[in-house]
Amino acid sequence: MTDARPLGADEATFIAAARSGDTARFALITERHRRELRVHCYRMLANYEDAQDMTQETFLRAWNKRESFKGNAALRTWLYRIATNVCLDFLEKRKDRTPVPSELSDSGSEVPYLQPYPDRMLPEDPQESVVARETIELAFIVAVQHLPPRQRAVFILRDVLGWPASKAADALELTVASVTSALQRARVTMREQLPDRRLDWRSPATHELSNDEHGVVKSYIDAHERNDLDGLTSLLRDDLRFAMLPEPGTVIRTAKDAVDGWVSGGLFQRGYDDWRCIATTVNRMPAAVLYLRTPDDPEYRLLNIAVLHIVDGKIAELTGFDVTDKPWLDLPPTL
Repeated sequence: MTDARPLGADEATFIAAARSGDTARFALITERHRRELRVHCYRMLANYEDAQDMTQETFLRAWNKRESFKGNAALRTWLYRIATNVCLDFLEKRKDRTPVPSELSDSGSEVPYLQPYPDRMLPEDPQESVVARETIELAFIVAVQHLPPRQRAVFILRDVLGWPASKAADALELTVASVTSALQRARVTMREQLPDRRLDWRSPATHELSNDEHGVVKSYIDAHERNDLDGLTSLLRDDLRFAMLPEPGTVIRTAKDAVDGWVSGGLFQRGYDDWRCIATTVNRMPAAVLYLRTPDDPEYRLLNIAVLHIVDGKIAELTGFDVTDKPWLDLPPTL
């Protein structure tokens, strides 16, 4: 695997650290790649905690294989190669992390292991191709999970990171023809899974929330805190797609069914109608953190986070996550 480039400072420093067995220098130079590698693992696995673990495994494997790095490729490329194969090994062992292919699954199925990704943990100075908003949003992450693992890796390396076919083939120990075929199949699945989304992953894309999105989140929070079910319903598209994770079950496909389900489950009823909410973002998407106070409790306690996909001023998709045991989201447990 070559990048046709002279030996850079990072590569020279890494080789020197490898030869001397200097773990501190090794850690210093590889650590700067942690955030982007964690995003890469998250795209592969859809689970933040798994991505953290596999990023750590990537660095461990890189240390163990340090003598094999000769500087023919960029250090970043070499680390991505290791991270990709670490994720593939993980998926091979964890069959519960590989969902049923989309053509065989029920139309309401969800990815039960999906977790939100905190924006504060994204690379601080990202390259556009690494964390373009379209490639970190929940719908994209879910769609990728419908690809078989090796096809998934090909798609991410080629269409998200922009690697040439020969480079992706070398990383995955495949032929260029196999990579090209896998990419074509992956693109078909992605178009089926995301029919209404922009699919040009490597084009410049905005990272910032629009004024519309800010306004809808504010209205959503206001309706929650006032227990205004009519106001809340008015913010939802009739064909709303709602899922609550990690609860098993099918996705709810209409606003009416979603609201009826919340009410029948006890929310917005006496004793479960005292809300406080915080606006935030995860996966570069607008979100509201919901806190509930019951009559016998002096504090508002963290309940869940609602991640919103907003289209033309209305909520088209609402994904709720139980985040009470997710310290990496850095949410206060009480208000």
